[in-house]
Amino acid sequence: MSTITLYSTRSCPFCVQAENLLARKGLAVNKILVDQNPDEFATMVERTARRSVPQIFIGDRHVGGFTDLLALDQSGQLPVWLAQAGV
Repeated sequence: MSTITLYSTRSCPFCVQAENLLARKGLAVNKILVDQNPDEFATMVERTARRSVPQIFIGDRHVGGFTDLLALDQSGQLPVWLAQAGV
């Protein structure tokens, strides 16, 4: 089974919103705190070419940030992405 990865920091309100949205759907998240681990921050930038958080992946597919996740949910596409990733 694939996982949902959430690159986050301890002080990011959008990260909290993303985590809460996924939790309300009963989804487990692999949260990576990039402010505590510079290597993970470098990995996030390498994977996304972005330096802002949150950065969210469903399986290996990059969702983007919280507003991207919210749009995916509101459009009804989130369950499709989850099913495609085997989440």
